[in-house]
Amino acid sequence: GSHKLNSAIAQAYYAKEQGLTGVTTETGAGQWGTALSMACAYLGLDCHVFMVKCSYEQKPFRREVMRTYGADVTPSPSPTTEEHPDTTGSLGCAISEAVECAVSTPNTRYVLGSVLNQVLLHQSVIGLETKAALDKYGIKPDIIIGCAGGGSNLGGLIAREIGDELGI
Repeated sequence: GSHKLNSAIAQAYYAKEQGLTGVTTETGAGQWGTALSMACAYLGLDCHVFMVKCSYEQKPFRREVMRTYGADVTPSPSPTTEEHPDTTGSLGCAISEAVECAVSTPNTRYVLGSVLNQVLLHQSVIGLETKAALDKYGIKPDIIIGCAGGGSNLGGLIAREIGDELGI
């Protein structure tokens, strides 16, 4: 999950530059929420994280790290929104709550840690770092392996390779 900071710092920075005072987001296991909480702490932004309830209960250390950085962390679903508070939650439910919070909180934006184009762009740092390391040791990989949960880590890892293959 450490690659999440590549996007968290950029998104928090741009939110601050645009005059926003806070961001909301969702997190499943807590890696994205932790990264965004850290970025917001550095930049002086409010951060509200909706964490999938079963992870909130199973991973108290992650939610406490987010709180240490100053984030408000809410188990999702929560009784504060229109979602169903009796379930263990899902990432989709946490997204809905984070969006609902963003539209009802002045000067606040919802930000997402994977899937979107700008996140992939931020994660391209991974591919550039990998390429520099491989070039340094004269290694041409036969295969590249990366995690593919939301796609940003894998996409960032292979973006440079795809560019090389396309002659870009």
